[in-house]
This record gives sequence, structure tokens and C-alpha cells, in this order.
Amino acid sequence: MQNLPFVHEPWYLLTVALGAVVALLLLIVRLRLHAFIALSLVSLVTALIAGISVTNVVPTLMSSFGGTLASVALLVGLGAMIGKLLEVSGGAQVLADNLVNRFGSDKAPLALGIASLCFGFPIFFDAGLIVMMPIIFSVARRFNGSVLTYALPAAGAFAVMHAFVPPHPGPVAAAGFLGADISLLLLVGLIIAIPTWYLGAYLYGQYAGKHFNIPLHSLFSSNTDNPSSEQTALPSFSSVILILLLPVFLIFMDTGLNTLIAANVIAGDSSVVHILRLLGKTPVALLITLLVSITIFSRRYGMDKIESWCGDSLAPICGVILVTGAGGMFGGVLRASGIGDALAGLLADTGMPLIVAGFIISASLRVAQGSATVALTTTAALLAPMVAVTTDLSAVDLCCLVISIAGGATVLSHFNDSGFWLVSRLLNMDEKTTLRTWTVMETLLGSIAFIFALTLSWIF
Repeated sequence: MQNLPFVHEPWYLLTVALGAVVALLLLIVRLRLHAFIALSLVSLVTALIAGISVTNVVPTLMSSFGGTLASVALLVGLGAMIGKLLEVSGGAQVLADNLVNRFGSDKAPLALGIASLCFGFPIFFDAGLIVMMPIIFSVARRFNGSVLTYALPAAGAFAVMHAFVPPHPGPVAAAGFLGADISLLLLVGLIIAIPTWYLGAYLYGQYAGKHFNIPLHSLFSSNTDNPSSEQTALPSFSSVILILLLPVFLIFMDTGLNTLIAANVIAGDSSVVHILRLLGKTPVALLITLLVSITIFSRRYGMDKIESWCGDSLAPICGVILVTGAGGMFGGVLRASGIGDALAGLLADTGMPLIVAGFIISASLRVAQGSATVALTTTAALLAPMVAVTTDLSAVDLCCLVISIAGGATVLSHFNDSGFWLVSRLLNMDEKTTLRTWTVMETLLGSIAFIFALTLSWIF
């Protein structure tokens, strides 16, 4: 193929890119092929059709796959272990109970949402929601009213943290594809995620609770106040807060020192500064947090259980990591073939900014195949070559582009999204009600985050 005269023409490369995306949708949505297999197959075929030399196809695939895993797997693995230890120790229950007691009954939904924001930093959406749901139902039964009043602020908190804030795999992968700084993305992600949650989840949750009277699920109506024997000795509130805030503090230390160096406030060649910045690098910060967590919980549970729980935490994330790596492989093919340059030229001709294109492409993929991770990963891979040739993007612009893509990958959750069915079944809602509540909230969250990202990009 590489010897044909039209292979490097922009129209041909764009046709190949469009065909690759359509093929992904058909394989994943129609044929129900696993996203990892679909991305691997489409990457191989696209490399051949786009004119990459036969001898370079496999090296291109392998280097792109391995490079993505190098930046993603470590962060996701460490984050999953921290989340698992907090989950099985009862850390979520401690956090929720203390915040409800401090905020009072009128602010119980706000307290549950804040607890979920904190707990959602290291733990994935599905696991966090399942762990918090009995606590949510317990609070809902204590204060009466529709369970949506309490459930949607918590579910929305997990959703925004999972979509916009490292070390979750989506934003970490997108940052790797687009070259965004992880430390800065953590700061920008939190700045955008918190008001997005308040507007799109907390306030909407109060509205939905008044308009949709959803009773407690019978599954939780009789046993939510009976914690397991393993959780009768719960960790202290201060221990949970330490674990949740330690990585944030360490990562912000790296960002803050970098800012001071750039402003010539401190010397960048100091060995002390280098050591402190090393401690603030995301993998090191998460490793330190994990070691602190192990030290705290091993006193109560012993190292045998700690080792078992850490091992158990890795099984659910293998699929996520492999899909992310396959998405990076797809992006590597696009970069090596020149498709990214051709697509960049097309967007330049239409005048559509990258940040808008990222939201639209990601939202389209999200609606078509359901998986937010696949939509985010594929979109970031598509845009990565364009970002590489766009010279006027600042570090903040790159972070806002990641948030924009994540916003598109959040909107319009429906029947092909596992999160839709998880919320529907946990809250005992029919499909129509889930569409009118959960889907609306997810769309609000993604759209509001996009607006914030677009505004922040314009300002900086």
C-alpha cells in the first residue's frame, strides 16, 4: 500500500480515519466484540491500509501499546490498591457518617456528596458507588424522602472524579496521549470537577428528589444498619482523611515548586527541591500513600489480609488497562501514518477549535458504543497527532482539552452503558425513570465541565 501514489493524500488518509472509527463502532456495538480486540484489530488493519511499511507495522503497534501502559498502568494499579483498602476497611462509612453528623440532617445530601468526592479520588465509579450505596440508603431511611435526593449527589461525585481527575484511567490515558502534565491536570480537574458536581449533581439531585419519589430498595431496607463483623472496628476519621489528602498534598507540592521555579522565586537546581518534587510526582505520591495505608490498616487486619486485598484490587482493572493500551496503539498508528496531520488540516479549514472537536467526537463515540473509557481513549488518540503539530497550546490548554474530551465521554449515558444499568438496578428504577434522572444528570455533568474547560482555556 505504501507504494501507491494516493496513499499520503489528505483525502485518502481522512477516509481511512473515518473508516477506522466506523469499523470500531460496528465491531464493538453491532458484533459485541470486546473493545480490546476491536482496537487491536482496527489498529493493525489501519496501519496496513494507511501505508505504514509492513516491516514497521508490528514495531509501531508494540511501541505505542507499551508506551501507553508505562504511563497508565502504574498510576491505575496504585490507585486501585488504595481504593480497595479504604473500601474493605469501612473508610467510606466513617467519612459519610462523620460528615452527616457535622453537616446536620438538612445538609445530609451535601455531606454524602462531599464524602463521595473525597472517597472518589482513588476508587473507581462502580466500586465506590456500590460501597456507598448502603450508607446512602441508611441516611435516606433516617431522614425519609426520595432516595434520589441522597443518591444522585453521591453518584455524581463518583462520576466527576472518575471522569476528570487523575489517577483514574481515563484522564491519565488522555493526558498521556495529548502530553498534558498530570500534576497540573489534577489541579485543573479538581477546579472544574467540584463546581460541575455542585451544579450538575447536587442541585439537580435536590430537584430530582422532589419530582421523582423513589422508595428504598428492598435489598437494603432491612440490613443497612448492620455492618459486617469485619467493619465493627472502623478506622478513625483522621486516618481516612490522611489517606485521601496525602497524595493531593504531595502532588500539589510538585506543582507549587514548579510554579515557584518558573517565577524565579526559588532555585531550580537545588537538591532539596529536586527531592521534594520527586516525592510529588504522581506515581511516587501514590506509592507513598499506599505504604501509609498499609501501615495504618495492617495493625488491625494483618499483612496477610492486606496482601490479599491488594491482589484482589488488580483483577478488575486489567480490562481497563488493556483497553487503554489498545487505544494508545490505535493512536500510534494514526500518528505514524500521517492521519493526524490530515485531520488537523481539516479542522483548521473548518475553523473548529480542538477543544470543541474533542467534545463532539467523544460525545458521538460515547452515544454510539456506551463506554466512557473507550470514547475518551479513542478521541484522545485521534486528536494526539493534531495536538503534536499545534504549537500554540499552553499547558492549561492541554489540560482543558483532556477535560473537554472527558466531558463528551460523560454525556448521554443510556442502554449501552454499564453505569446506566448499575444505577438503575441499585436504585430499583425502571428504564424510563433512569433516562429521566441518571441520563439527564450525566449529560449535565459532561456539558457543564465542557463549558468550564472552554472558558478556562479562553482565559489562560
